[in-house]
Amino acid sequence: MRGYSEGGPTAKLESQIITYKRMNRIFTLLLLSLAFGLNAQERYLDEIFEAVQVTEDVEYASNITVITALQGLPPMQMPQMMDIYEPVGDTLTSRPLVLIFHTGNFLPQYANGSALGTRKDSSIVELANRFARMGYVTASVDYRLGWNPLAGTQVERTYQLINAAYRGVQDARTAVRYFRMNAAEMDNEYGIDPDKIAMFGDGSGGYVTLASATLQDYNDIILTNTGDPIESFWYDPGDGSYVPMVIEAINGDPEGKQDGFAPDGTQLCIGHYPEYNSEFNFQMNTGGAMGSAEWLDSGDVPMVSFHCPHDPFAPYTTGIVVVPTTNEPVIEATGAYDFHAIINAQEAPNNNDIFQSLDLADDISVAANAINDGMDGLYPVLNNYVDGAPSEPFDSSPWQWWNVAITQAVDTANSTNIAATQLSL
Repeated sequence: MRGYSEGGPTAKLESQIITYKRMNRIFTLLLLSLAFGLNAQERYLDEIFEAVQVTEDVEYASNITVITALQGLPPMQMPQMMDIYEPVGDTLTSRPLVLIFHTGNFLPQYANGSALGTRKDSSIVELANRFARMGYVTASVDYRLGWNPLAGTQVERTYQLINAAYRGVQDARTAVRYFRMNAAEMDNEYGIDPDKIAMFGDGSGGYVTLASATLQDYNDIILTNTGDPIESFWYDPGDGSYVPMVIEAINGDPEGKQDGFAPDGTQLCIGHYPEYNSEFNFQMNTGGAMGSAEWLDSGDVPMVSFHCPHDPFAPYTTGIVVVPTTNEPVIEATGAYDFHAIINAQEAPNNNDIFQSLDLADDISVAANAINDGMDGLYPVLNNYVDGAPSEPFDSSPWQWWNVAITQAVDTANSTNIAATQLSL
């Protein structure tokens, strides 16, 4: 990921912004042709609006967070917020909605060892603004954070990270239902079309959106398609038994419609908007991975993925997720190359047929299709390669950027080394 100084963007940052513009063009082409069922028109391809109205700090729900454990406190209820971006001067009142979920390792900014991790991240704000100038409504959505990457065993780390991601899925789906509720009960304040909704996830947000796109019910999380346990999602709590790491009665259902309570009575989930559905039409991710290939089924929503093949943290194929904060292994996950291979092996028409059949011929699609083994929808991001090898092998997210001076000030105040570490990635 890239930093920038107070004096302006570096040459590398300018290069990344050019790449980002091209990526954004691909996203909009695909949004047009995919689940939204729109005819090709200038509005959703080009930035036809000059200004964007941002409604900040919109509370879409409130739920139970465990992040309070960082202060030695029990789980407690907290508001869940989003920022909503709309084009200024628009006369349409039924517009496609894109929900965007930031990165951050499921921990707060800086506490996660990163300069990123909020709905205000530079690349997230830029993306939200660009989509809005093209005529979409976009929302940059916070989701619940909290787990212990320093837990002593891989089983403990896996348990905590799975539960953190599960809460993220509940929150993402709750955000979908909030907009449907708003459209039905609050005079559609933001002028969205409740039948045309997409999710975009960056890094950890990609884990959230990919899971949201593939988990149809609770059993999807813990069982294979043949009904056998997915071993990585079960554990021995110390009494010789074999139990799931997520239990619906305790953690709430995957949609976040139902309450969940721990055995001691502590509430862990507050259900919201149960009368509305959580479905959406399209998933996009930059980085991140899928918790299990078993989650992916024929009939899931179309997916587009940008991923660095040499990402050291989230696997491009199938491998162990490594936490950037500690470099400790956590859980095996399925990366973009492998789950797109599964999609492309599906009986025709596969999940991505709706845009694969378009034979997109823009420069980026042509370049991607030359290196993605024919899997349209997979965009390998080769950042600064020399003779086929990455010259920056630890760079997993070249589309991100952040303010070096601010991060250095945080380092000075807290005796950390985040800026230098991030600049090495």
